[in-house]
Amino acid sequence: MTDGLRSWLAPPPAAVPVIDDPARRRLVVTEILVVLTVTLGLSALRGGLSLVDALLAPIPLNEQQVALNAPAARAGLVDLAFQLTRVLQLVGWGALGAYLLIRGGLALRAVGLDARRPVHDAGAAVGLAALIGIPGLGLYLLARAIGVSVTIAPTTLDDTWWRLPVLLLAAAANGWAEEIVMIGYLLTRLRQLGWSENRSVLAAAVLRGGYHLYQGLGGFVGNVAMGLVFGRYWQRANRLWALVAAHTLIDVVAFVGYAALPRP
Repeated sequence: MTDGLRSWLAPPPAAVPVIDDPARRRLVVTEILVVLTVTLGLSALRGGLSLVDALLAPIPLNEQQVALNAPAARAGLVDLAFQLTRVLQLVGWGALGAYLLIRGGLALRAVGLDARRPVHDAGAAVGLAALIGIPGLGLYLLARAIGVSVTIAPTTLDDTWWRLPVLLLAAAANGWAEEIVMIGYLLTRLRQLGWSENRSVLAAAVLRGGYHLYQGLGGFVGNVAMGLVFGRYWQRANRLWALVAAHTLIDVVAFVGYAALPRP
């Protein structure tokens, strides 16, 4: 095994001071639990319950449909307000993670959330989006074929003047919230608790898969793989903007591409 491959599979501990004081450690653990409870950890619980409910339904799993962006009200402008509220919630989740890192004494550039390498970040984002998106589509089709995934409709929003901008905002908000909380915040905090790089990236990836369980087992496996790749990239390259942009690009292609398909 080459040194380069070994460093990716078993990276050395990061140069982040480990918190040794028991009182501070308890506070950090409590903080993590609170953040996950009000953000994506609670979403993982709901995702698991949704999968159980789908498996108990009389309809086969691959004949059930889940809409990622669905109407929330009958009146158009009220629906728009609901969609923007969801976007704002996701932005708030990511902002919470960033804020707590700053309160913890870390500059955002320390987790790669800065504009020092825009061209590099853009190139990495395109590469990561292709690496995850193309095999992910194949995995989804396979999972549906063998009956372990629901049918995913990226959007069922009506064809209104605001549908496209809302889908773009939703894609960006998803990328911002998930990558800030699951990568920038969570992996940094686990480093400070002394977790190994492999242990922390695996835990974050499984949690990422958990809040996609409503999509079926295919969604779980695909998002665990995404979490492993994104987490290890950040651990090695320390460029968080690249992950936010890659996630956004994946969702833009899925949401806008699906919306552009002709309907029967």
